[in-house]
Amino acid sequence: MPELPEVETIARGLDQRIAGDVIESVWLGSKPEPLKSSAGEIAKTLESKQISSVRRVGKHIVFDLTPSENGKSVPLGNQAQWIVHLGMTGSLRVSPPEAELEKHTHAIVRLASGRELRFVDPRRFGRLSVIEKFQAPGAEPLQISFEDFIPLFRGRKTPIKSALLNQKLLSGVGNIYADEALFRARIRPRRRAASLTRDELRRLHAALKKVLKAAIRAGGSSISDYVDANGDEGFFQLKHRVYGREGKPCLVCKTPIKRIVIAGRSSHYCPHCQK
Repeated sequence: MPELPEVETIARGLDQRIAGDVIESVWLGSKPEPLKSSAGEIAKTLESKQISSVRRVGKHIVFDLTPSENGKSVPLGNQAQWIVHLGMTGSLRVSPPEAELEKHTHAIVRLASGRELRFVDPRRFGRLSVIEKFQAPGAEPLQISFEDFIPLFRGRKTPIKSALLNQKLLSGVGNIYADEALFRARIRPRRRAASLTRDELRRLHAALKKVLKAAIRAGGSSISDYVDANGDEGFFQLKHRVYGREGKPCLVCKTPIKRIVIAGRSSHYCPHCQK
């Protein structure tokens, strides 16, 4: 599943390419799973709207829409947002209309510039919806202060890895970057969240921001299906220190990396470096 760095990369790429363009028409496929709002509601909300910006909120891509006349935005009127969650295998591609249509294309947004924005999702876990104002359930990991970070874990008996993946606490952190941040902070994923000291939480707060920013600069991690809005892969997977490296030597101490399962999710860590 695309996590914060991948979604941020896609949102930035889309904002650069299609912000200011106007949606002329919308085609939606026959599969009901991707539609969190009705097909009619999505089409009505999107058509004849200008895309004023594209941004990330948590793991969601938010298209800010404004009414338009003759291809120009209208200052007054009801604003709306188109929300895209990529699920496990979803992607958004800006394509010329003559480009071959991929098998699992569930939405085509035709733009006034002549291009098409296509939503492709083989496993159909992605979701499309429209709303007036979208808000993520948890705090933004890249913006949260240390003093606001501490109370998220106070009194929590769950493993710190599970707490990091709780979207009601931090919106956007996923399996890869939780593992990588915990390694950099020298904290074992099974440690109870409430047991972490102030110094350990400070290390984790700094490590999480650092690894997320580094992954964004690298265009995210392409492990299975992820590509950006141009169809290009990221390369942060080449910099993973523990995730996906089970049995390989730790890059710091050479101890073999271990893999365990916490709440149904794989967790990778160094038994020597992480306490």
